[in-house]
Amino acid sequence: MPKFDEEKTKKKFEELREKEAEDLAKILAQKYGLPYLDLSRMTIDLDSLKIISEAEAREGQMAVFQSVGKKLQVAVKNPESLKTKEILEELRQKRFEPELFLVSESSLEKAFSRYREVPAFVEVSSGIIDISPERLEGFRQKIKGLSAMRELLKEVPAGRETRKISEVLELILAGALELEASDVHIEPGETSAKLRYRLDGVLADLAPVGIKAYQLLLSRIKLVSELKLNVKDQAQDGRFTIRTKETDIEVRTSILPGPYGESIVLRILNPKTIALGFEDLGIEPNLLEELAKELKKPNGMILTTGPTGSGKTTTLYAFVKKILSSEIKIVTIEDPIEYHIPGITQTQADPQKGYDFASGLRSILRQDPDIILVGEIRDLQTAETAMHAALTGHLVFSTLHTNDAAGTVPRLIDLGVKPNIIAPATNVAIAQRLVRKTCPVCVKKEKPSAAELKIIEAELNSLPPKYKKPDLKNIMIPRAGGCERCNETGYKGRVGVFEALFVSDEIERLIMRDPSEVAIREAEQKQGMLSMKQDGILKMLAGVTTLEELTRVVGES
Repeated sequence: MPKFDEEKTKKKFEELREKEAEDLAKILAQKYGLPYLDLSRMTIDLDSLKIISEAEAREGQMAVFQSVGKKLQVAVKNPESLKTKEILEELRQKRFEPELFLVSESSLEKAFSRYREVPAFVEVSSGIIDISPERLEGFRQKIKGLSAMRELLKEVPAGRETRKISEVLELILAGALELEASDVHIEPGETSAKLRYRLDGVLADLAPVGIKAYQLLLSRIKLVSELKLNVKDQAQDGRFTIRTKETDIEVRTSILPGPYGESIVLRILNPKTIALGFEDLGIEPNLLEELAKELKKPNGMILTTGPTGSGKTTTLYAFVKKILSSEIKIVTIEDPIEYHIPGITQTQADPQKGYDFASGLRSILRQDPDIILVGEIRDLQTAETAMHAALTGHLVFSTLHTNDAAGTVPRLIDLGVKPNIIAPATNVAIAQRLVRKTCPVCVKKEKPSAAELKIIEAELNSLPPKYKKPDLKNIMIPRAGGCERCNETGYKGRVGVFEALFVSDEIERLIMRDPSEVAIREAEQKQGMLSMKQDGILKMLAGVTTLEELTRVVGES
């Protein structure tokens, strides 16, 4: 005869009761037209919980479980309750903006149980996002490299513990700032989520995150980014701000649905990593001198080209800072505004409100600017408006996605711009990539192999006449090592490799004939400027980067 398991049966009945309660809450949510939530799957922020005292929360059968500034996420059992309405009205009088979610009684009990972790009631002060600068600084003191960060992440809760999720997010962000990561990736899998940083353009694994912790992190990130919690099958974009002692740092959030959950990418727009001066970009002296002349021209277009993450916008910002003065008016339209420059007018594109690059650019022209920066040319309308601005007395800066400088003209023609507009409007097209710099602490020097020497010679043999070919006898080339300072990668920081196409009279006549990319490249070589690969080879011989890194970024030839 089978033995009766009282505990197991009791647990099963409790699970059935909980399911019935949640099913009823879902039905009531539809009745009241409110989104349904199960608080056991959400992050309950203690500072948000303090906005309503425990006594009031229990009386009103409600709880504030998350907040961003004055925007509150409020769980309620019955939105028609008089006490609930009374407390909500008091919150609105204090200029709070409550968003209601219908929950079950057991969900609310989970929220109420957290009050024991809250110190004496203190009203929460408003802010963009409640990330403590003191805690951030404390984390940053402990983070000396990737290995130290991995050790700290071992403390990330894997089970149903929710108390520390806000601290976990702060730790992840503090690590990104300290290690100068450009992006944070949180990618859910079947049994865990993968946490990675993009360091100097390359992704580095940190630690697996338990599925429960991932769900709580996702909830917290959505809240601070002002995204919809109950939308799980659509891409969402948002942003939030990290407050540090030195400056406010913008974070751009991207959420993308996938087979195992929503993939999260946080782009860290840290002014420290992009605030380079004109002379600090790594541009070769001859090209730097030519570009300085172009920046003095009163009109025309200067384009920076390359794939996403190649430093195009940073270069344009450096150009703007180079020519910034009280005598000229500079207006930008960007998406997003990555770096705030005092003394210029910067505007944020918002296509949902009708302010896209094309319409924004037309509005900017009515502001009587001398110089205009357009974040990116994406379509024919933006391209034509920018070109006409360049032809009518404005200096225009913008970016374009192409593989090299010679590809700029075919790309613009492909967008639909007529060659007779491109030729007179464009002054110069600059192509660029970012290569990692060798770590000065652990870099090694070795003789090149026969294959490597062949690659080097091939590029140097075609150097423009104005450049003296280096002596390759007994040369030593840098090799990446690996130490604590560079997180065992052998590289620390990045520098640009550049090439430029100047629209001379000869190039202008060529453009009018709708030329191929090959024809433009041949004409570009006659101008005597370095290609990106040649620029990289000279930087490699100077010990700045390695041949392996240059090949990874620029290619074989």
